[in-house]
This record gives sequence, C-alpha cells and structure tokens, in this order.
Amino acid sequence: MVKRLTPLLNRVLVEKIVPPAKTHAGILLPETSNKLNSGKVLVVGPGLRDKSGNHVPVAVKEGDTVLLPEYEGTTVKLSEKE
Repeated sequence: MVKRLTPLLNRVLVEKIVPPAKTHAGILLPETSNKLNSGKVLVVGPGLRDKSGNHVPVAVKEGDTVLLPEYEGTTVKLSEKE
C-alpha cells in the first residue's frame, strides 16, 4: 500500500491508529474513549530547501507515533485502511 503513495517535500503519510473497542478482559469501552486521533508514520518526504539552498529535513521519522489534528490534512482511504 505504501508503494502506491509517495509523499513529496515535507509531507508525511500517516496510518490512523484505531483504538480497541474492548479490553483484554472483555470489558466494552465507551465510544467517548476512542476520540484520541493518533497515527503511525509510514513514509516521510525528503524535506524542503531553505532560501540559501540548505536541506531542511522533516522532524518525524518512519515508525513514530503522532497526534493528528481533527480538521487538518487530507484523508486517503486505500483498501480498508484510512
């Protein structure tokens, strides 16, 4: 799936982490506990160049867990993953 989308410049491809609906003991969790928007970084673009031409890398790397803003970014859905 990652091979089909390659981010450019300072873009990042993040897979949303879906919180579990119940605990290991079988207790069902309410939907309000599932509101945390977090994701795992899959692919990172190469970064930008500043005015003098120096390379400015992206602050995150592959495998990092990040918090996602609620109304920012572009949502992409491939197969069953968001």
